[in-house]
Amino acid sequence: MKGIHRGTLWITALVLAALLLAGCERPEIHRERFFAFGTLVELNVYTRDADLAREGADAVRADLARMHRDWHAWKPGPLQEVNQALARGEAIRADPAVLAPILEARALSLRTEGLFNPAMGRLFALWGFQSDQAAGPPPPQEAVEALLARDPDMADLHMENGRLSTENPAVQLDLGAFAKGYGVHRAVDHLRALGIEHAILNAGGDLRAIGRPGDRPWRIGIRDPDGQGVLAGIEIQGDEAVFTSGDYERYFTHEGLRYHHILDPRTGYPARGSRSVTVIHEDAGLADAASTALFIAGPEHWPRIAARLGVDKVLLLDATGVAHMTPAMAQRVAFRKEPAERRIQALPGDPGPAGGP
Repeated sequence: MKGIHRGTLWITALVLAALLLAGCERPEIHRERFFAFGTLVELNVYTRDADLAREGADAVRADLARMHRDWHAWKPGPLQEVNQALARGEAIRADPAVLAPILEARALSLRTEGLFNPAMGRLFALWGFQSDQAAGPPPPQEAVEALLARDPDMADLHMENGRLSTENPAVQLDLGAFAKGYGVHRAVDHLRALGIEHAILNAGGDLRAIGRPGDRPWRIGIRDPDGQGVLAGIEIQGDEAVFTSGDYERYFTHEGLRYHHILDPRTGYPARGSRSVTVIHEDAGLADAASTALFIAGPEHWPRIAARLGVDKVLLLDATGVAHMTPAMAQRVAFRKEPAERRIQALPGDPGPAGGP
């Protein structure tokens, strides 16, 4: 009996030791990298549970792959089916996987006065940006003008009895300026549903973060449009998304002129006046669309559009190197490379300070 008793105590001690060791394991950052939405995606999960981190990475990888397939603008899938029906003048009961982002994109487009305009898919294709190949040269001016005359706009989309339709066959949807943000937001929601509380999902420099890695915040860098370096750093506060639109992301040079992929739907040509726009917001989809719309709005008109979107953290670097910021963003950004000038501007209806320091 004594031998059995001692053996039982010994086994119990081992089990308790193992449990104590497991309980004392320090949380660490578990990192996974993969490609989605045409860019390198990095997921960092801060947890002591390696199996949970792996489960989260598998879920995010599958989510983003499915969303990319469903929302692809020029490959077979639910979005292409919608575009084909709209071009034929037919109403379509869209797949729910693509209907939700279309309706949200429509609402955001109206709030940006059409500067964010996913209905301009034919314009993106005309410039060669709807392709896996290099874009360029610029399309003929008459082709651009002919399309603008047909004025495709998200307001042309109608929803009735669960079916999408339009009376403007020039409408062709391309969610490229919104899909990544919308997808990243929902992928992080999936992580939370799995029980992951601290993570950052970075898709080619655009990201959403939740929680924090221990006693310090997540820290991220904003790319310098002039090169591969960092323009500024930001510390994430809680649940936030940070999205940037820049003229360096996709472009081509023709006869000495540089043409980037952020097209102004009013002119049909690349927007001028901005180099990059960074937006911080709790909704990654809105932040993605806002960064595009504010880039197109440019240094003069971005405050009005930001106010319409309810975005109070904006950094716009203009073509002369001047950094335009909201007061809230000025408190958050730490420049690594000093801009030519800092201009802090309150949004319409905001009583905060205006003017530069």
